[in-house]
Amino acid sequence: MPHGHGSDRRSAASDKSPQAQGYHTHRQREVAVAQAMLSRGGLEMSSHLWGVVLAGGEGVRLQALARRVCGDDRPKQYVPVLGDRTLLRQTLDRVALGIPSVRTAVVTLRSHAPYFAEHWAGPNPPHLLVQPADRGTAAGILFPLRWIARQDPGATVAVFPSDHFVSEPATFMAHVAQIAAWVEEHPDRLVLLGAQATGPEVEYGWIELGRPLDSTDDRRVWEVRRFWEKPSGDMARICLEAGCLWNTLVLVGKAATFLRAGRAAVPEVDGRLARAELFLGTDEEAWALHQAYALMPKANFSRAILEPCPPCLAVAAIPRMVWSDLGTPRRVFEILGSARDRPAWVLTSDLAVS
Repeated sequence: MPHGHGSDRRSAASDKSPQAQGYHTHRQREVAVAQAMLSRGGLEMSSHLWGVVLAGGEGVRLQALARRVCGDDRPKQYVPVLGDRTLLRQTLDRVALGIPSVRTAVVTLRSHAPYFAEHWAGPNPPHLLVQPADRGTAAGILFPLRWIARQDPGATVAVFPSDHFVSEPATFMAHVAQIAAWVEEHPDRLVLLGAQATGPEVEYGWIELGRPLDSTDDRRVWEVRRFWEKPSGDMARICLEAGCLWNTLVLVGKAATFLRAGRAAVPEVDGRLARAELFLGTDEEAWALHQAYALMPKANFSRAILEPCPPCLAVAAIPRMVWSDLGTPRRVFEILGSARDRPAWVLTSDLAVS
């Protein structure tokens, strides 16, 4: 199943341009900050902490921007909408501040092959897990979780979407380390990361907090009382006033706990993946995976597994920073409007209407 152990480091590994040199300088600073934060917190990333980066979405609402930037309709995670790096490259760089590429798996679709190859051109790329078809985020998460559990049965896994903006990547990954350590103490919990809401956003999911499970400054964790998915304007204002958090869809938990939740909520998806797993390492591996995806139902991980609020679910508040799901042009232009440097394709009129 894995295709490699990448990057669009065409511009970073050998390029001597000012942009590439600036990338290296900025990257070295990010790594130093992340290491300092982990050291200051008395933390080190566990050798059992793995990362899964979800890169199988189609990003239909950003196709017009993709055409402007790249000249085609490629999915948004393969588009450098915020600068020189694609959203996937930014996500991989962020994750690498805390989790090495040898323990990072990127899950994508076979139809994305024309776009993801350039991300695996450099040294020490992450593992690439290619799904034969799109069967929703339940399969997109459980597929790599099964693969990781085979390599490391005691793995703790952090799951990251590939289309987010995070203003403080080192702080963010240090918080992931804190929550991963908390999960080691509470292995039956899956922890969602929630962002502090700054307005009554109607296109985000909201998380209503329940009973506190940990109230230390660096690990504020609660039970989940309820989800409010894309609420009305009035309901979003109520959620904001009630202190609900935005749902980042970043999850941290033991691989075994993820798989147990999947088995209970989407048994048909889990069963098909389990049968395909029997053929790993054989000549029938590709056929078995194709059959599994052809026969399994499509299922959304959030809707099927998270929204019923199973007892294993908890939520942790990330430190204050700018976080955004770049799912719409409006959010892209909001981030670009506050950026010091903007890509050449951005027009002043774009920022005026954002």
